[in-house]
Amino acid sequence: MTRFATRLIVAAALAMASTPILAESAADDVRQGDGRVSGFYRWEDKIPTRPGALLRRESLPSVVGLKNAGRQERILYTSTDGVTGAGAIAVSGALFVPSGTPPPGGWPLVSWGHGTVGVADICAPSWQGRSYRDVRYLNRWLAEGFAVVATDYQGLGTVGGHPLLNNRAAAFGILDAARAALAADKTISNRVFIVGQSQGGAGAFAAAGFAPDYAPEVKVLGTVATGVIYSPPGAKRGEDKNLDVVDETIAYSFYSILSAIQHDPSIDPAAVFTEAALPLVDQARATCLFPLEADVVGLGLTRRKALRPEGAAITGRWFGSVVRYPTFKLSAPIFIGAGATDGSTTANTQMAIARAACAAGSVVEARVYAGQDHSGTVNQSLTDSIPFVRHLLRGEAVASNCSALPGPDPS
Repeated sequence: MTRFATRLIVAAALAMASTPILAESAADDVRQGDGRVSGFYRWEDKIPTRPGALLRRESLPSVVGLKNAGRQERILYTSTDGVTGAGAIAVSGALFVPSGTPPPGGWPLVSWGHGTVGVADICAPSWQGRSYRDVRYLNRWLAEGFAVVATDYQGLGTVGGHPLLNNRAAAFGILDAARAALAADKTISNRVFIVGQSQGGAGAFAAAGFAPDYAPEVKVLGTVATGVIYSPPGAKRGEDKNLDVVDETIAYSFYSILSAIQHDPSIDPAAVFTEAALPLVDQARATCLFPLEADVVGLGLTRRKALRPEGAAITGRWFGSVVRYPTFKLSAPIFIGAGATDGSTTANTQMAIARAACAAGSVVEARVYAGQDHSGTVNQSLTDSIPFVRHLLRGEAVASNCSALPGPDPS
């Protein structure tokens, strides 16, 4: 997408946001996993069209919270529909504020974009909780003195389908969560870092690109992204996969087809999946990631057993249309962390987006972590990403390593 096209989309969203009208709330869609959450997530009134407006808040149960938070809340806030690029929606999330006295100027803010958890409402992290990996990661940011706001993304928890891997939807959710956090708590400083992993790593990169036009009042100092999803020009999805090995990551394909159907209702899952795999499409409507991965393994599904040959072309067209970035020229520095053994989005792929950002003139620090996979990179990368953020917080320049970007671990 060109910068000019991005400005047109954002201008339309901002024009709508400045109009003193209210938008109608959407209706539940059980085919996209809606329901089975509390009434907190259902906004029955018309939705204010200003993105980032706080609609409601409630205390977050400690069992789905973070131990390093002095205060933690569920929040419901307004955002812009990322599928259409216009129209007001309600999005849920969680806000975590550190214990103790805030520093002069207030707590700096991390706006967190999580990785794929599923598409059903019950998979929203503010409802079901988070993986221990993410709990450790976010607790570390709190311990370092950052407030954390964590969007659930469009359609997770709230009504309507979750547009999985739609970078614009993730970006709007991340940026509007920051807006809502700044409005909700005056101890939080408008010194914002966008942080994300996997689906959220892509969303974080996209949010950094959208921020100057979509949310210019949010002072983004930098971005930290791990496991960034990207499709380099000419690349074919899944071409590096072993077709005859049982592969739990096939679970993502079932979620992806449900998201694809939101964009193109004519897509038939039976044209993508074999008879052996097809029942898991319905399972994906109601089941979150880890149980669905277990179902894939339990059925012994390989890519050859699960996916029809023509299915890759169908999903590939959809993937390329939504996993897009508004620009590779970012107004603030970005840290990209990749696992050398990442089987979900390879280190080569992540270094490709780092090179694209470098070529566009962005300030990039990119690291590849030997022996780390898609998940292990998250906490390992803190060794480098926290100093990166500290430099920016102090107003110091960070060193770009564009001239010597690392490659994957040959082992």
